[in-house]
Amino acid sequence: MSNRIVIENCSIATVDADDTEYATGHVVVAGNLIESVAAGPAPAGLENVTRRIDGTGHLVTPGLVNTHHHFYQWITRGLAQNSNLFNWLVELYPTWARIDEPMVYAAASGSLGVMARGGVTTAMDHHYVFPRGAGDLLGAEIRAAAELGVRFTAARGSMDRGKSDGGLPPDFAVETTEGALLATEEAIDTHHDASFGSMLHIAAAPCSPFSVSTELLREAAVLARRKGVRLHTHGSETVEEEKFCHELFGMGPTDYFESTGWLGDDVWMAHCVHMNDSDIAAFARTGTGVAHCPSSNARLAAGIARVPDMLAAGVPVGLGVDGTASNESGELHTELRNALLINRLGGGERALNARQALRLGTYGGARVLGRTAEIGSLEAGKLADLVLWKLDGMAHASIADPVAALVFGAAAPVTLSLVNGVPVVENNRLTRADEDAIARLTRTEAQRLARIAGLA
Repeated sequence: MSNRIVIENCSIATVDADDTEYATGHVVVAGNLIESVAAGPAPAGLENVTRRIDGTGHLVTPGLVNTHHHFYQWITRGLAQNSNLFNWLVELYPTWARIDEPMVYAAASGSLGVMARGGVTTAMDHHYVFPRGAGDLLGAEIRAAAELGVRFTAARGSMDRGKSDGGLPPDFAVETTEGALLATEEAIDTHHDASFGSMLHIAAAPCSPFSVSTELLREAAVLARRKGVRLHTHGSETVEEEKFCHELFGMGPTDYFESTGWLGDDVWMAHCVHMNDSDIAAFARTGTGVAHCPSSNARLAAGIARVPDMLAAGVPVGLGVDGTASNESGELHTELRNALLINRLGGGERALNARQALRLGTYGGARVLGRTAEIGSLEAGKLADLVLWKLDGMAHASIADPVAALVFGAAAPVTLSLVNGVPVVENNRLTRADEDAIARLTRTEAQRLARIAGLA
């Protein structure tokens, strides 16, 4: 019989299909599964209770799900501070093309550590820079996620359209088409675990229309569907991208993606800022998902994505941190607030509410990653990925509505975060890693990269 953890006397936002909430309730975890969620105290007579937690003054939610990131950028934060996307990329690609395995491991540890400490239980990364001779970069990320105990989707990215072919990346930063496809297939065969409760998924993820060939896009979609994995890329992020697609392909990004097999319920795209009514309808019709990255979109002045319209149309939408060279905080729980505020700035006071923002960061993320049967809501039989947020401190205690306190208020401390029923955060500190050691490592590797790239 599985050991049990009992959390009682807490507010609960289940984020289930009915948005069920309990002002005072309990959650029972048995092994790696949620056994029960209900109002009032836990049932009497439970056996094998190894831990009982008084959640007074706390809110329990599903763990947060990050749907877009670039871990390697943790060691290039604070650069290109006043650039739009294309200028930012042109400035940073030469530096990024000099990363190696120790740098990526350090950056992944920093990225994952900050996200986990802020309530992320399922992380995702889109890694697309593979300099020759740099080592096992995807493996470095996978190792960091396993050490921290975070559920992980590793999107094996790629670029094969260098500057000489009309792309943005320098030629020395791209792979061959064949090499990218072979490496993606090898990553899937080596690492992807499709079983219930898997801690590691692999996705196929050519980088963007302006850094990959049409052949790579088409063949990556064929490969992913043959292997039964999901597809991820950047889409409709800027007006410059739309202009690029019209000039090169004679159509906008959404039509181009559809022509290459890149719309479907196994696909999700980052940003999707510049979407017209027809684009949104195409995403809704095909079930194509969106990773909404409000802070990064603001940092790079990309624009305000039409998230309320997407939700109204039925488009799956989750939240993403995006790379920390365009969102230096690296935290997903702050994106709950920023998603709400920025969408209201674009669409008025009713554009998005606190519970919709929480859903984006939990169930919405699980939906775009294809994992709603396992995570994203607090329901019996689902995986025990949950967060106990402390809301009785000075920053939150005077807000009566706990969900509003979490979303509208300051970033809330995490008293406990479970992944697969195992604590990964306790009292706002990582349980499986030394935060000070990670800080030292990331600083050392950032300084080494700066020296190699001629920035220091």
